[in-house]
Amino acid sequence: MAMVETAAAAPLGLLAELTHRCPLRCPYCSNPLELSRASSELEAATWGRIFHEAAELGVLQVHLSGGEPTARRDLPDILRHAFTAGLYTNLITSGVLTDAARFEALVAAGLDHVQLSVQDAEPGSADRIGGLAGGHAKKLAFAEMVRASGLPLTLNAVVHRQNLERLPDLIELALTLGAGRLEVAHVQYYGWGFRNRAALLPTRAQLEAATATVQEARARLKGRLVIDYVVPDYYAQRPKPCMGGWGRQFIAVSPTGRALPCHAAEGLSGFDFPDLRVTSLRDAWEHSEAFNRFRGTAWMPEPCRGCDRAEQDWGGCRCQAFALTGDAAATDPACALSPNHGLLDLAVREASAATDAFSYREMGRLTTAVAK
Repeated sequence: MAMVETAAAAPLGLLAELTHRCPLRCPYCSNPLELSRASSELEAATWGRIFHEAAELGVLQVHLSGGEPTARRDLPDILRHAFTAGLYTNLITSGVLTDAARFEALVAAGLDHVQLSVQDAEPGSADRIGGLAGGHAKKLAFAEMVRASGLPLTLNAVVHRQNLERLPDLIELALTLGAGRLEVAHVQYYGWGFRNRAALLPTRAQLEAATATVQEARARLKGRLVIDYVVPDYYAQRPKPCMGGWGRQFIAVSPTGRALPCHAAEGLSGFDFPDLRVTSLRDAWEHSEAFNRFRGTAWMPEPCRGCDRAEQDWGGCRCQAFALTGDAAATDPACALSPNHGLLDLAVREASAATDAFSYREMGRLTTAVAK
């Protein structure tokens, strides 16, 4: 495919996926099914170069993620590189590997913000979903460290059919832990989430009840807790502007140094994503064929082309289009005008007949969890 470059403003944020290693085995993880080994991860010094290039490009904040970023023993060094580059640092973590001394080292290295993930409000269910016995208790202890440090805390609650009934408890947990922000994030069905879609996809009634719960809590807790809400697309009539549009606002870097328009894009076929071991972040962002392929609206097929929402939803999600149709350039099936919109109805019917058993995220193998 010929490269067509369009003007690209600076990305607003950089997601640094430092590793695919993780002690949790969440069945909805958006990491690719083929996970990278530790031996192939970028070194701290290379991350430092990328952070400085990001700052020069105009990036203001970096989200340190994985896998589990604290699995990297050199995380304090990586953080110092981000601090030196002048970037606001957000650690996206499960919290299960970090003791008090380790956390103090991260704060001293320049950590600005913590985003802690939780799998449920009920400990037994949380540990089952995450695949780690005692994981929930470790998360609570870690949250107390964050609160004692004075750093701002966001709680990330990934919700789905198997924990949505406890959404009110998750909201109360955020208050108890002293979080200033709660992200109620329905599973997005890429990577491992797509593999486990039938076991995780909520019913329409569950989705509507969750939406009402969030709306009530936002009104009741205004000024105390900010609640972000990310819904699944499987009951939508129009697609969301995924990541603000392909290559428009966001750039991710994989553990092996691949520059990506979103964290799930590595699962797409037919792309040669730039390797930041040998090219600059600016060149990847501004000039690579992969980033320019779906920028703007010229690439869009019918019915997207000429649609009055084309510059609002930017064609929807390319990863979702690929997962559902096998064609990353297809109209996102979340749009009711898509000829493939019926695939969402099929997925909902399959989920309604499925059990709650799922396949755990594993390095190099699949493990099935028995429903309880």
